[in-house]
Amino acid sequence: MLTNSIKFENFFQKKKIIKLDKELKKILDGNSEILNSLKFTYKNSYSKKILSKAKKFKQISIVGMGGSILGTEAIHSFLKHKIKKKITFYDNLKKDFVLSKSNKKKLNLVISKSGNTLETISNANILIKKDDENIFITENRNSYLMKLAKKLKAEVVYHNDYIGGRYSVLSEVGMLPAELMGLKQNKFKRLNDLIKNKRFINSLILNVSNTINLIKQKKFNSIILNYDESSTNLFNWYQQLIAESLGKNNKGILPIISLLPKDNHSLMQLYLDGFKNNFFTFFFVRDNIKKNIINSNIIDTHSYLRGKSLNDILEAQFNATKKVFIKKKIPFRSFYLRKKNEETLGELFTFFILETILLGKAMKINPYNQPAVELIKKETKKNLI
Repeated sequence: MLTNSIKFENFFQKKKIIKLDKELKKILDGNSEILNSLKFTYKNSYSKKILSKAKKFKQISIVGMGGSILGTEAIHSFLKHKIKKKITFYDNLKKDFVLSKSNKKKLNLVISKSGNTLETISNANILIKKDDENIFITENRNSYLMKLAKKLKAEVVYHNDYIGGRYSVLSEVGMLPAELMGLKQNKFKRLNDLIKNKRFINSLILNVSNTINLIKQKKFNSIILNYDESSTNLFNWYQQLIAESLGKNNKGILPIISLLPKDNHSLMQLYLDGFKNNFFTFFFVRDNIKKNIINSNIIDTHSYLRGKSLNDILEAQFNATKKVFIKKKIPFRSFYLRKKNEETLGELFTFFILETILLGKAMKINPYNQPAVELIKKETKKNLI
């Protein structure tokens, strides 16, 4: 158990527990802007005036790459049942770029920490129309986006210099879009309460300790068995967080997202009987929306389906698969969510960010930089000049 909203089953191992209490305390006591952004006391850099003006728009386009947009997409997908506005994401270079034919004035939210992200610049220049309202979230420096913002007379919200993109979801990068979606940004901020929760802290430490032991056993593939399609973007965000933070010095964890039960019919055979360098995360959300099977259409051979909802069937598969994994002694942890709201998602963001930083410290890796990625950016620029 993490808190009342999330039932958490940790990896079960008989290996010696690595003591990480002091390392975690050092992280929590440090003056980190990343951790500050997880607290309700964090001051976002956007003003009430900008927020009030932007909230009037019912059509919003969000442009970014990687950490600048993945967290916001996770929020939107996970909490879509609470969002009434039309939000469109531009998070990759697409040849079939489709522009809205609506004559209604729309808001473009363009996000890039450096202000020089090639894909974001390219998409923004195709997307932005003459009469659009524009907000740029970027660092306060002489970048391309700052120059473009000045040319367009657009609003600028300063990106915190000390928070890397993949860690920025609970800063202005994710919270300004969340507020524009009609969500409450303070409800996401859980760190103040969670660090006082012994159950949460103990689960976090044991989880990291077990993960380190699995890596020592040469299990490097972290496969997420996701039973909730609306959480796919959450794990796209998590994938970048883990891969970019820990993939250094010939070390790292490869996060792979698997959508269940679809992948029962393709990849599960490999997971159960293939190579053994994987460990798994089960993820299930108890959805209260009932989509029942029509009883009159059920043949007697399958009478056990009568009165069942799709969520009932998913949960049965979730529990059955865990039992098979236990029998086969395949290592896994499990998240079972009882609620789908800002607080639950904020708790998951907090858990995964702390997990990543603590893993980095335990692996003697700097979890904050991404030096190798810069090489591709430099070579791409050479090819375009």
